[in-house]
Amino acid sequence: MSEFVIEPPQAATLPVKGTDSRFPVRRVYCIGRNYAAHAIEMGHDPDKDPPFFFQKNPDNLVVSNEFPYPVQTEDVHFEAEMAVALKSGGTNIKIDDALDHVYGYATALDMTRRDLQGVAKKMGRPWEIGKAFEKSAPITHLVPVAECGHKDAGSIRLTQNGEVKQDGDLNQMIWKVPEMISYLSNYFELAAGDVILTGTPAGVGPVERGDVLEVAIADLPKLSVKVV
Repeated sequence: MSEFVIEPPQAATLPVKGTDSRFPVRRVYCIGRNYAAHAIEMGHDPDKDPPFFFQKNPDNLVVSNEFPYPVQTEDVHFEAEMAVALKSGGTNIKIDDALDHVYGYATALDMTRRDLQGVAKKMGRPWEIGKAFEKSAPITHLVPVAECGHKDAGSIRLTQNGEVKQDGDLNQMIWKVPEMISYLSNYFELAAGDVILTGTPAGVGPVERGDVLEVAIADLPKLSVKVV
């Protein structure tokens, strides 16, 4: 007799480069406005805004060459981001110890129903309706730190139908990876399986069905997604 009253949902996992094993996803944290130019283009002053985070759902992370245009929106935007996957966690993690908890990195997109997010902002409501929808975070396989090293600098670029739209550098992040991990651990108990999306450079914009988005980050795998 099963101990569950319904069939348990399938665990969200990500592939790992060079192995048949999978990385189980526990939570997904996303930092907002972590590149100064993007904060400015969204109407905010990066020198005055403290860091803040919102969440996506684990199964929003999808390894696929297609992004289905979501329902209940007419304004979906791309946001190129680097993903950080944790192999361990805890609370009150010191900045100097933070990178010890990183398993690896990946290339990702934080797709956003911008019109719904805008309504939520005006009404002082949470962002999840604009951020945490189905298949809203296309992502590549993970690359372990042992293979790629820690990523604190390097190009992050997105093209839309071959035209460069976002062109920045990881060293432009206001809050670096160790600082994000440390800050989050003061408010949440981080754990193995947590994934952090680290913010996007300036140049975000809308997509249409048929568009092809390509994201390239330093030495990480390239992400190519067609909007369908």
